[in-house]
Amino acid sequence: MSLKTNSGTGGSTISTCSVRSLFLPFSLLCILPLSIFFFLSHPTSTPSKNLQTTLQISQNFIKIYVADLPRSLNYGLLDKYWSLDSDSRLGSEVDNEIRKTLLSKSLRNFPPYPENPLIKQYSAEYWILGDLLTPQELKKESLARRVFEFREADVIFVPFFATLSAEMQLGLNKGVFRKKVGENEDYQRQKLVVDLVKKSEAWQQSGGRDHVFILTDPVAMWHVRAEIAPAILLVVDFGGWYKVDSKGSNDNSSNIIHHTQVSLLKDVIVPYTHLLPKLQISENLNRKTLLYFKGAKHRHRGGLVREKLWDLLVNEPGVLMEEGFPNATGKEQSIRGMRTSDFCLHPAGDTPTSCRLFDAIQSLCIPVIVSDDIELPFEGILDYSEFSVFVAVSDALRSNWLVSHLRSFSDEQKDKFRRNMAQVQPVFGYDNGHPGGIGPLPPNGAVNHIWKKVQEKLPLIKEATIRERRKPPGVSIPLRCHCT
Repeated sequence: MSLKTNSGTGGSTISTCSVRSLFLPFSLLCILPLSIFFFLSHPTSTPSKNLQTTLQISQNFIKIYVADLPRSLNYGLLDKYWSLDSDSRLGSEVDNEIRKTLLSKSLRNFPPYPENPLIKQYSAEYWILGDLLTPQELKKESLARRVFEFREADVIFVPFFATLSAEMQLGLNKGVFRKKVGENEDYQRQKLVVDLVKKSEAWQQSGGRDHVFILTDPVAMWHVRAEIAPAILLVVDFGGWYKVDSKGSNDNSSNIIHHTQVSLLKDVIVPYTHLLPKLQISENLNRKTLLYFKGAKHRHRGGLVREKLWDLLVNEPGVLMEEGFPNATGKEQSIRGMRTSDFCLHPAGDTPTSCRLFDAIQSLCIPVIVSDDIELPFEGILDYSEFSVFVAVSDALRSNWLVSHLRSFSDEQKDKFRRNMAQVQPVFGYDNGHPGGIGPLPPNGAVNHIWKKVQEKLPLIKEATIRERRKPPGVSIPLRCHCT
């Protein structure tokens, strides 16, 4: 998987000038007060800090070493996926059509990622690795700089397509997915990745704290999570990691969460890949529907609120609730529904978030987030309250409350939300438009923002690594809850 590049030319220019020795100090004394007055009288205008989405690339790179894994654990999985005769799961129609084309010619080194919405929504792993494998001369807008010696790196990237591995197992033999058995090929791949990585000198030096895994699917790396817990995990939310401690709750709450494997101190929340096309602010038309939702009514765990909201809202005037899946027909319905509605409902499902939120942003449909435990990508860089409405579950479940609240927003307020949303739309884009994802990426897209957030974690990670190294042999620190 090595891909080496040559770079680097240097040079210098020397400029000389001469002035009369007394004239220069006198001129500076005259100009300096005027310059200060002009600067104070004409402050430089800057964009809103919360909506500033232009990353300063310059010299602020993050150096990344790509761990040495066999191709069978990344692009080889794509070869295997496209070589399947067919996939009977919902949403696979488009991939079955692609298979007819791919099977008629030899597969490329970098096959495309599946278009099945069930898998495509988790495609961050594909675009991040594609950027790292892009020749350096094409990466002028990338925050990531690949290095070929792990000692020079800030972080070690593990190039395992964990989501694709999990989804293939679910499609081929779902019955063994949770079992540690030989028939579970995903489990075998998980074990192989952990064995290879943990044997490396890089892991042994840091205890894995500077390693990066992409686990966008809530069930990715299901069987080895405890073993990779020290690493930096790129996840869409923490919903698949929570453990409710009923003893600790004293039966007063089912939401007390104790977790030692994920934390905002070390891990990064990344966006789902949006499934709907981007709507330009100039294309925005009159929106006749107040509130729109499309998805499954019945969910589990925290998603039970969705069913209650459905029953409250389904017959409300100005509200459109559609049950369905974003296959070809459902996708067109979602595009139409989101582009003709002021607000798009985003209740918790099986996990606190979903790709529906990012589809709404691309459709300029103001998200109404009813998910008390939600974590969001790039907070600290973005302020979601500038373009979203947050509603407590307890308020949303009050009769007539939510619709009345949304009707209270003026046209001017809604237009401001949409203008702000248009500014952040590029932040949630992964696709660089190049085959295999190999090529220049959008400078203000999701991949650069992910590495920016990883970069922010580095001081704490380096501190923890150094602290671990100085411990005497045999001394261990017990796992603790990472408070956030």
